[in-house]
Amino acid sequence: MDRQSFILVGILLLEAIIGCAVADLVEDKQALLDFLQTIPHAHTPNWNKDSSVCQSWTGVACSADSSRVISLRLPGVGFRGPIPPNTLGRLSAIQILSLRLNNFSGPFPSDFSNLRNLTALYFQFNSFSGLLPQDFSAWKNLAIIDLSNNGFSGSIPSSMSNLTHLSALNLANNLLSGEIPDLNIPSLQELNLANNHLTGMVPPSLQRFPSWVFAGNNLSPEITPPSISPVEPPNPQPTKKSSKLSESALLGIIIGGCVLGFVLSALLIILCYSNPDKNKETSSKKPQKKEGSLKKKGAAAESQEKDNKIVFSEGCNYAFDLEDLLRASAEVLGKGMFGTTYKAALEDSTTVVVKRLKDINVARREFDQQMQTVGQMRHENIAPLRGYYCSKDEKLLIYDYYSQGSVSSVLHGGGGEKRILSWDIRMQIAIGTARGLAYIHTQNNGKFIHGNLKASNVFFNEQRYGCISDIGLATIINPIPPTSARAAGYRAPEVIDTRKAFQASDVYSFGVLLFELLTGKSPLHTTNGNESIHLVRWVQSVVREEWTAEVFDVQLLRYPNIEEEMVDMLKVGMACVDKTPEKRPKMPEVIKLLEDIRRGSSANRPSSEIRSEGSSSPAATAAAAEMGQSSMLQQTQIAFSSAMQSQADSAASQSQAEPPAAAPQ
Repeated sequence: MDRQSFILVGILLLEAIIGCAVADLVEDKQALLDFLQTIPHAHTPNWNKDSSVCQSWTGVACSADSSRVISLRLPGVGFRGPIPPNTLGRLSAIQILSLRLNNFSGPFPSDFSNLRNLTALYFQFNSFSGLLPQDFSAWKNLAIIDLSNNGFSGSIPSSMSNLTHLSALNLANNLLSGEIPDLNIPSLQELNLANNHLTGMVPPSLQRFPSWVFAGNNLSPEITPPSISPVEPPNPQPTKKSSKLSESALLGIIIGGCVLGFVLSALLIILCYSNPDKNKETSSKKPQKKEGSLKKKGAAAESQEKDNKIVFSEGCNYAFDLEDLLRASAEVLGKGMFGTTYKAALEDSTTVVVKRLKDINVARREFDQQMQTVGQMRHENIAPLRGYYCSKDEKLLIYDYYSQGSVSSVLHGGGGEKRILSWDIRMQIAIGTARGLAYIHTQNNGKFIHGNLKASNVFFNEQRYGCISDIGLATIINPIPPTSARAAGYRAPEVIDTRKAFQASDVYSFGVLLFELLTGKSPLHTTNGNESIHLVRWVQSVVREEWTAEVFDVQLLRYPNIEEEMVDMLKVGMACVDKTPEKRPKMPEVIKLLEDIRRGSSANRPSSEIRSEGSSSPAATAAAAEMGQSSMLQQTQIAFSSAMQSQADSAASQSQAEPPAAAPQ
């Protein structure tokens, strides 16, 4: 009986503990919902009262047992106004609170004294005002305080000296006045009190920090050394003796220091010359050290930080900063001529594409102007530039993430399962890309150039039309860097010769893209015999030998009544890749040609879709190909021969008046 009672009591205690934990989490969840409902905000985090606060809420982290909310990070959400009382102040277990880069106003919340477990408080870049709390003893665990770039006034509370775990304190760019208290905290490693209205002298305990920490105040330049009261010796003899002892001791110290310094110098020289590889390795790591210090310097040079923050394009709804981006998990999507592209998953579940540029040696002002021009482009066939980051050592571009992948990955199967693109979808890719490129060419008074058009830079918009990305980089790099083997297939002859991009060379690249859509082949590919094939030259040679039907992708044989459309698109592609830039059509003309092809398509063809390779059985595919291939080859050859006859006659008449043209390059 006693044993059963003991077990029963244990079960009841366990249920009570679990019940308390659940009740605490429910209370934390309600506190957050009350906060969100009572304060204006520009962006709404995905806080659903029916979802798990610990698993799916943006910016919220819970304890290991999921019993309490211990971290809240909401930078740049667009909150404005005072923090509502009796909301966040109820999160009694919270340890990290980050509300930076918003527009909070009003005084420091008085009910934050309940947050006794706080270890880090980030309130920088808001509009808080009023006095700081005079008693910081409630937050004994605080290690980081950043209240910079607000409007706090009054004096710095002397009670901060009781924060024995404090390692970083940033109160820069406020309206604080009075004298600096003696913050004798051994753990304090980072301090910034710059640009306030502080007066008096720097306390002895803070004189170990550099002068910029106190810049922009009304402090006295004099630093008072610790005073030593003179002591009269009882008689001159001990003084003389002590003087001799101190002189000899000082002499010994000097000699010993010189010897030790000489030995250390000799050892350092020996080590440097005996291990040059290690020295090189150390020097190669210096840029990484610099980048790390740039990230950690905080408000040491606030104006420089402002210049180096992420610049979002107008109308962008993203709410993160560089720190969030650097913390994001990254997956490499590809490497190109201008840098590496990553898929970045941020802590708030936002997914973006980040292009890290390499070897972009361009003036900051020119880079800003170009990116702002690109960021202002709005077109349904343009992948918008959402933001960019620019510093001396790092340049990042931020785009939306397109889950369907690029045209290159879908058409050629790179990075995943190969999918079959129907003829209708290929037409939509061509028309959408043409519209986007034509829009680009109208920018900057009709002088803007893409300069790097290729299938890996074309994505699918919501209507599954082509959507162009990676705009405007080629024009700020002069000359264009040497092209990789893959990119060389898109380069017009004049770009290869001069390493400069033109609108006509964009048209050439678009023609190569049309050939990709028609043939299903890459611009540069290898045969089974490892022979390298240049797509443009191959298409031109096949057409010249009058084997035109061999050009088209075998996967297109399943779609009936498209022979004339394919031939017409091939004609457009041939015109775009003309060796002479002046003979290539302008993009508005290309759009009209493609849309005419689209309007002439048969109404009884199957609806367009992107199907996976396994969506139709191999037997059905093979049967359709076998039944249609013979008739399609004949019809295509006849259609192409008829369509190209006028071009051939024109070329023949031109050849009588001019010397023979060189073979296509």
